[in-house]
Amino acid sequence: MDFKELLQKRRSIRDFEDKPVSVELVMEMLKETTLAPSASNAQPCKFIIITERALIKRLSDDSKANLLKDFAVNPNDRLRMYVDVLKNEAFNVFYNAPCLVLVVGERNMPTMDFDAALTVAYLMFAATSRGLGTCWINLGANVRDQGLRRELCVPEDYRIVAPIIIGYPKEIPEPSARHDARVLKIIPGKV
Repeated sequence: MDFKELLQKRRSIRDFEDKPVSVELVMEMLKETTLAPSASNAQPCKFIIITERALIKRLSDDSKANLLKDFAVNPNDRLRMYVDVLKNEAFNVFYNAPCLVLVVGERNMPTMDFDAALTVAYLMFAATSRGLGTCWINLGANVRDQGLRRELCVPEDYRIVAPIIIGYPKEIPEPSARHDARVLKIIPGKV
């Protein structure tokens, strides 16, 4: 798969075959993510690989409960569109994916979100090149139960930055419409 094809085939996938993703394959992909750039080459991202579906469901339930509590305290438009689905006990924020990779990092690191975004992009491209589908599930970043966090070995001063689901897609959707690059100005150099 050449680079252009890789860019075109990377899609957000939320419907997977009932087929496990091996930890060895995920480790292979994570090795490639270490090539992602990071501020001052800090390489701050840490990873938690979960293939136990019952644990993934427990993480989903905790995240949903916390989001609903947040919404009750501070009703906002960002969460309003998800309230009904979050109340549905059958809804799994991780779409019953066979594998979940949590990208975690220090809570107070100023560049953590940027570094994680670059790392996740590399992970998604590594997965796509192997015929796997991925999706960044921000609704799943709200795991606050201390017992669950200990079970996951998330240090207290760390946060879940990017929950990424991985699996074999049932189908790969067509790309959504994209607009051309919006260049505000071109300032040519002097010749």
